[in-house]
Amino acid sequence: MSMEVLQTRAEIVAARGRLRKMGADAADPAFIALLKRKKFWPGKALGDQLKSWDVWKAVSFIRQNLALNAAVLDLGVYSCELLPALHKLGYRSLTGVDLNPNLSAMPHQDDIRYLVGNFLETTLPDGSYDAVTAISVIEHGYQPERLFSEVSRLLKPGGYFLASIDYWSDKIDTTGITVFGLDWLIFSRDDVDALLHIANSCGLEPVGTISHACGDALISWQKKNYTFAWIALRKR
Repeated sequence: MSMEVLQTRAEIVAARGRLRKMGADAADPAFIALLKRKKFWPGKALGDQLKSWDVWKAVSFIRQNLALNAAVLDLGVYSCELLPALHKLGYRSLTGVDLNPNLSAMPHQDDIRYLVGNFLETTLPDGSYDAVTAISVIEHGYQPERLFSEVSRLLKPGGYFLASIDYWSDKIDTTGITVFGLDWLIFSRDDVDALLHIANSCGLEPVGTISHACGDALISWQKKNYTFAWIALRKR
């Protein structure tokens, strides 16, 4: 499915269990304790239990569709468990980019390439990646033309863009709310349709069917109630 919406809290719990079963639970307390003992991860927790479903969707998609030598780029990588989870599965061509200057605290510095910078305008070579991922990132300071132009440039033909977004089918007004110093968008059905249109103009198309339907409003943040959606696109 090209777009799927998180429906119930049970799906979050089940996703964490699946990550643990496949050996990719990078937010596992024992794993974080190990990183701290090795001085890989001082300070902020790695991962977010509420994003278990998002991470599992991306990790399982990559595991099913890409070999261990696939090159993966994660946008907004700071504190995200996606690349450490892929590292646990044996992926080694991993890169992350984020504006946060504390990337040197992220784990597996010898194996994962971390770059401080704006993912809307990287200096990475054209056609370098089999997958570009973004876990709850693009809704902050959303600039769709710049985003999809850069993602398309970075992907190899046939490569995938995998993203989770804050979502509710009906429009939720976030005017005047800034998060991380950026405007915040909770995508509506119409916003997603516009996203797909702009992505298509940049050579990115859905890999399957699209479902807009919402279930429970599972996330309550900044006095707004919504859920998450997951999107998979392929470069033509």
